Amino acid sequence: MEWSVATGASISDTPPGAREKSTPFNASLTDFTETLFESLRRADQRRCARTYLEALLRTPGKKSVRRLAGSVPSPTPAHSLRQFVNLSPWDWDPVMERLTRWATGHGTVRCLAVARAVLPKRGEWSVGVHGWFAPSLGRTLNCQLGLGAFLCFDGVQTPVDWRLVLPEFWLGEERLRRRARIPDAVRHLPPWALALDLVDTLTARGAVGAVPVVADLSDDSEVGHLLAALFRRRRDFVIAVPHHFKVLRADVAAPRAIGAGTLAYAPGAAETVLVTGPDGRQCITRVQDTTVRLPRVPEQGSGPEYVCRLFAEVCPDRWPGLVWISNRTDLSIDDLASLAAVQSAAAASVTAMGELGLHDFEGRSFPGWYHHMTLVSAAYAYQRLTHAVTAPHDAPDRP
Repeated sequence: MEWSVATGASISDTPPGAREKSTPFNASLTDFTETLFESLRRADQRRCARTYLEALLRTPGKKSVRRLAGSVPSPTPAHSLRQFVNLSPWDWDPVMERLTRWATGHGTVRCLAVARAVLPKRGEWSVGVHGWFAPSLGRTLNCQLGLGAFLCFDGVQTPVDWRLVLPEFWLGEERLRRRARIPDAVRHLPPWALALDLVDTLTARGAVGAVPVVADLSDDSEVGHLLAALFRRRRDFVIAVPHHFKVLRADVAAPRAIGAGTLAYAPGAAETVLVTGPDGRQCITRVQDTTVRLPRVPEQGSGPEYVCRLFAEVCPDRWPGLVWISNRTDLSIDDLASLAAVQSAAAASVTAMGELGLHDFEGRSFPGWYHHMTLVSAAYAYQRLTHAVTAPHDAPDRP
């Protein structure tokens, strides 16, 4: 189910006249960067961080390091910015923690969304690059995959942490690990485990309280492990699962496992549902839902079978769509569908981050990838939560 909801304006939607107000931007950006990069030990690191972040916000078009360096009022050599992102040994986790705390001061967090970033790459040298089949395109892409954690406010979805999906071959070959500077402690985790790690990290930061987790893991055949783990953590969730994911009908005494998609789209009466998007806009659609039980996963042992709601949008224009499972059996289907709509909004935010250079990282290393994602996330959060805009400086169109 890909709910059609509005997700807010992007940079290109900003009225041209608003871009001329750069003084408040500069003042507030200084405070923002001083708070965010306080953990960086050296003054030159903090200066490069502010320059890089401001350049991401100012530079139109492609965010190559040379264009970033030429777009700020006080130019910083391109090699300094490149070294700061690729080689400087600063820890991104304290920066992300400060970004999380700063973001939560701008509103009430409605839910935590986990969204995928697909970063196409040429060649095979960038860390984590591999062939990934894109269901929406029907073909395999050479790309990096990242999972981002988004704090969802009313109408705004803010990225506050990331995990890079590393296929096993990247971690099993010492040559690849050394070349990409992957730390020894990093091990292979499937997407569901990376999503759980993001949830646990944000929970430990005290940022998300008891808000539900929303994610699309419709291509992860092991998603049952995530659902069981969230149940054990008493964490509410609305998760899109594969159509072949096995569930048990709750209204049958001795049911056989059946595919979630088969059950969700079985002949039956669909309800008219009012979906309220993250920005408050509403739309009407048709949804079919039922109560199911989840088969036990190995780590669950002899514990109880979990009871959930299974639902899917019945729309000829988008059929078959996503199939969702939630442990909030007490909520109305309108509320569940509205939570599911947040996932589309978070995915749209990933797309909008492309305007701030999400796809333009020139490095290949593991630390460099996390440094870049941290800086782009900070620029996006600052832009969306402060609504700050600037007049882009003319940058030379260098290669």
